[in-house]
Amino acid sequence: MEETGRDRDIEGRARNARPRDGLGRPLPYGAPGVERQPEGVVRTPEETVREAQRLLDAGMPFHAHEVFEDAWKSGPVAERELWRGLAQLAVGLTHAARGNATGGARLLRRGATALAEFAGVRPYGIGVDGLIGWAGELAGRVEAADSDGAAGDEALRGKPVDAIAEAPCLRPPTR
Repeated sequence: MEETGRDRDIEGRARNARPRDGLGRPLPYGAPGVERQPEGVVRTPEETVREAQRLLDAGMPFHAHEVFEDAWKSGPVAERELWRGLAQLAVGLTHAARGNATGGARLLRRGATALAEFAGVRPYGIGVDGLIGWAGELAGRVEAADSDGAAGDEALRGKPVDAIAEAPCLRPPTR
């Protein structure tokens, strides 16, 4: 941390150095946290999907979103919507797992919309059609649970989803 009290990276950009939990939430300085994904890593599409799936399966969709974001920023222009849409699905799951139903549902739907141009295609083996369906279904369940809580028991409002149980399969088996 520098004299102004702001964390900086080695290039002097503001960068929060607080440890993070598995859903990317900042923890107090000195608390044990989950290792962060390095930023700006250029991976092959296969490496991107494999690493993102590993993180999703581990209940770390925020970190998977960072992997997709690297692909979105470094990949070919023609694929940017694919990677951006996948990043939005991962961050949507992150918000839903944090109990933010509104933000989670919104980002899940936004990601599904971004993926729509790849419907009917399996770029890099990614089951886009299944992911679009998964996102819509999860967004609907998250919103329904939130509105049920709002109408009745406030303890149910914003109830987080289980990130591991809800993790999508990016490359489902082909038939």
